[in-house]
Amino acid sequence: MLRPKAERGPRTYIFPVSLVIETDGRWSAVCPVLPGCATWARTRAAALDNIQEAVELYVEDLLESGEPLPHGIRALDTPAVTVSV
Repeated sequence: MLRPKAERGPRTYIFPVSLVIETDGRWSAVCPVLPGCATWARTRAAALDNIQEAVELYVEDLLESGEPLPHGIRALDTPAVTVSV
């Protein structure tokens, strides 16, 4: 039996992102599975921070409006951390 969401706690979703250094030196970051979810910054680290925030806001909006997440997104029901090196 599936417990109510409030009892399950947060889920961890895993979204791949693409980072590209542009000819003008700035970094573009895109989450391909979330249409229109993209950002840029002057450094790679800042671009990663920006896309992290953009994905979080995008997913929160989808969940709050009752819309489904795109097919193929990995979700974990256990606490997790992500590490990008």
